[in-house]
Amino acid sequence: MSQSGPQPERPAPSRPPERRRDGGPVPEPVDVTTAPDAGRAADTARASETPRASETPRASETPRASEAGRVSDPVRASGAEREAVVERLRVASVEGRLTFEELTERTEAAYAAVSRGDLERITADLPSMGAPGANPAPVQVKRRFSAVMGDCKERIVGRIDGPLEAVSVMGDVELDLRGAQVPTGEVHICVTAVMGDVKIIVPDGVSIVLTGHNFLGDRRVAVRDPHPGARVPVVRVTATAVMGDIKIVDDEHHGPLRRALTTWWKDRR
Repeated sequence: MSQSGPQPERPAPSRPPERRRDGGPVPEPVDVTTAPDAGRAADTARASETPRASETPRASETPRASEAGRVSDPVRASGAEREAVVERLRVASVEGRLTFEELTERTEAAYAAVSRGDLERITADLPSMGAPGANPAPVQVKRRFSAVMGDCKERIVGRIDGPLEAVSVMGDVELDLRGAQVPTGEVHICVTAVMGDVKIIVPDGVSIVLTGHNFLGDRRVAVRDPHPGARVPVVRVTATAVMGDIKIVDDEHHGPLRRALTTWWKDRR
């Protein structure tokens, strides 16, 4: 019997790849030294997760320009600066930009201002000195207001260039000066009340100068005292009361309930 020759070697069968417990193949390790692109990709991913320095907020970061522009001047105001603002308000009133009430309120606020920023807010909506003047309100043509056994209520919104007169004979007269324009800053009123009542409503903070006589009548002033030494608008009243009443009140004493409700509503907004 002949012997068979040597058989050629057969390649050993390849070993099946190892599998993970979940059934998927185990990824082969990657050598970062032989795969630089993979190493750079990993570094880039890690860098993207780290916040950049420019994105990190800093506590000492300065306010933006828009916020810095709203910061008012904290420097304390001087007496000369307050007087300059009061003069600017007077000019604005002459030009017809401010009513008697607005002139009085802003004048009082100017004298009570502490800083330059407070003064800037008072004149923020007014043009600079020397700007073309606005058209003033029409002149107040009616100067005499009377009530004989009746009532007369007038709210003056025109420009007062001269004295006014109020006469009440067994009636009631009410004059409201808050909406008027007073270029000179002074109002002169001659009042006569015979068995009647006359009521004059003025803005808060004005100065009242009351003169005249009364016989079995009453003359009263119920206004808040202005800032001491302030150059505020003036209302001069020459009153004669014969068995009648003459009363001068400001907005605070004219409608205290309405004023309280208005203030409460403004505070809520």
